[in-house]
Amino acid sequence: MSITTKEEVLACCLALKNTSSDQPFHDPGWTVARRRESRKIFAVIFERDGRIWVNVKVDPEWRDFWRNAFPSVVPAYHMNKEHWNSIILDGTVPDEDIRRMIGESYDLVGKKAGAEKKGQMSDFARDVYRAVAGIPRGKVATYGQIARLAGNPRAHRAVGNLLRRNTDPGLYPCHRVVNSQGKMAPDFAFGGPDEQAERLRAEGVEVVNGAVDLKKWQM
Repeated sequence: MSITTKEEVLACCLALKNTSSDQPFHDPGWTVARRRESRKIFAVIFERDGRIWVNVKVDPEWRDFWRNAFPSVVPAYHMNKEHWNSIILDGTVPDEDIRRMIGESYDLVGKKAGAEKKGQMSDFARDVYRAVAGIPRGKVATYGQIARLAGNPRAHRAVGNLLRRNTDPGLYPCHRVVNSQGKMAPDFAFGGPDEQAERLRAEGVEVVNGAVDLKKWQM
């Protein structure tokens, strides 16, 4: 059964430790969930266009991952779109992912002031880049493999987002990362058609029809 109602999503929020809810906008159509110790809001629940929506705080490094993963996760309605997403509860986002996004929002607003310095690399991002740095010359790894090595097997899309922002390809050889079928990244990722394949070929990796044989070349 999918989470689609106000009551269901509010129950998910209040299942977290030390939480409460109220209606601060003097409108019964809007409910917020807070952490009791700080009174900080981690979820805003409301109805829009005939659906229940919930706004949740998001790490900027995960923001686009969630938006790309589900069409019903969009830039937050009436909130800072850099740090908040809206989840439209139309039944298309799996319950486990809704709970995960709510839990991540709960954790983020619970961080002490100053814990999220602008430009600071998250632990997950650091682990991703560390794993990519460890891919040997002449071998490849998949996005899912890197996600597992970084401690989050479901985060293969987030790995792709991070690698597209890689500013030091010499230290973090992201051209050695391919998808689960051994195929190359889209052309734009490396600045032109066949660029990733050419870098791999220069290291002795055989690329045929835009893909590598993972049985032979995967680390």
